[in-house]
Amino acid sequence: MELLLCFALVCGVADLTNSLSITTPDQMIEKAKGETAYLPCKFTVNPEDQGPLDIEWLLSPADNQKVDQVIILYSGDKIYDDYYQDLKGRVHFTSSDLKSGDASINVTNLQLSDIGTYQCKVKKAPGVGNKKVQLTVLVKPSGIRCYIDGSEEIGNDFKLKCESKEGSLPLQYEWQKLSNSQKIPTSWSAEMSSPIIAIKNASTEYSGTYSCTVSNRVGSEQCLLHLDVVPPSNRVGTIVGAIIGVLLALLIIGLIIFCCRKKRREEKYEKEVHHDIREDVPPPKSRTSTARSYIGSNHSSLGSMSPSNMEGYSKTQYNQVPSEDFERAPQSSTFAPAKVAAPNLSRMGAVPVMIPAQSKDGSIV
Repeated sequence: MELLLCFALVCGVADLTNSLSITTPDQMIEKAKGETAYLPCKFTVNPEDQGPLDIEWLLSPADNQKVDQVIILYSGDKIYDDYYQDLKGRVHFTSSDLKSGDASINVTNLQLSDIGTYQCKVKKAPGVGNKKVQLTVLVKPSGIRCYIDGSEEIGNDFKLKCESKEGSLPLQYEWQKLSNSQKIPTSWSAEMSSPIIAIKNASTEYSGTYSCTVSNRVGSEQCLLHLDVVPPSNRVGTIVGAIIGVLLALLIIGLIIFCCRKKRREEKYEKEVHHDIREDVPPPKSRTSTARSYIGSNHSSLGSMSPSNMEGYSKTQYNQVPSEDFERAPQSSTFAPAKVAAPNLSRMGAVPVMIPAQSKDGSIV
């Protein structure tokens, strides 16, 4: 009886060892953002595994609060790769014949959101196997900038700085001097692997071209810096020049403001004068028209006056008309002035009266 049990256990272990198995070990893969990651998953099957082949890849995101996601599936001789929206169109099987024992995948255009644990599950009943691949997406150093912080003059203290806009930590820095034969001062040796080199009491031997290389596990980038240590500049002249420049700028601004205000005042005055002229007022009459109106009004007044005061009226009223308002015809000294006929006053209900004329000596004719 005991022999039978031992034989059965041995056969069971043999069956387990000969069942489906994934030959690829668990791995950790590091890739740069934008690159393609190859996630291997190769398997073997036992002749007794006669069921349909099913392959499934799962993603456990780095954020533990998110649940596992199916990213690609092979079942019933069909591939389904639209389960996970973040990886849609970026995950593919590497083999065109999955039954050959290769269930590996490629993840293209890697993003930081792709970081996580990927699990490959292969099932061919009654055999089942699975393996895990840890994927880490890193960012290459990029946007490297080298610059000098301070005035590069003899005797001054300033700094050489190297900065990376992007890059996954940890970052390594390496400074090198590319020009001139002078060696880098020994005091710099401790800072050649630092993003900042502090220079004290600078001298001309420090002048030259330097390079800074920033790197991490997935890439590197370099920038160049030219250092030219010069004698101190004439700071007094620089300050005086700056002051003169500021004063000239203020003078120009003042002139511009003055001209603008003057122009506005002129425009305002023109508008006010324009509004004072009324368009409904008729133009002034000519002198001839005024004189005629004046004479006409006097003639009309004569019809209502009696003969007793006609003489005095004719002498005074006609003499009051300005001589410049009439166009008089030249008179000859040999002819007496013609008698002026009074207007037809009968139509106005008045007695017609003849206006006596005067001779040169003042007598009535």
